[in-house]
Amino acid sequence: MSIKIKTTDTNKPNGTGLARIIKATHCSAKGMKAAYKEESAFRQETWLLVVSLPLSIILAQSIAQWALLVGSVLLILVIELINSAIEALTDRVSTEHHLLSGRAKDMASAAVTLTLLISSLIWIAATVEWFNTIS
Repeated sequence: MSIKIKTTDTNKPNGTGLARIIKATHCSAKGMKAAYKEESAFRQETWLLVVSLPLSIILAQSIAQWALLVGSVLLILVIELINSAIEALTDRVSTEHHLLSGRAKDMASAAVTLTLLISSLIWIAATVEWFNTIS
């Protein structure tokens, strides 16, 4: 015998359907604005995206390669947002030094570093390929 539990969407604090999408978009915009205002690394990486967009159009040998170039820089921003969120939440809990808090922040920072490395490898490969086609 199975028991069915009826759930309704009326208990959803962020609403449902189009209203939820609009609210989620608003929250995302607030998060991006806060990250740009409060996090210097996010500002730097945002400008990296601004500079890399036109460069990606020049370097890319295909649509797929262009998507990799731009996507790798967008991924840096994604991981930086997660890193900043972890740091903010950790500081909200306590600003006192704690082994686990430090570890969480260091791991999030390492994720950003690895993402920068991945993006660098993609951009270096595309640049080498571009130079090979013009020479």
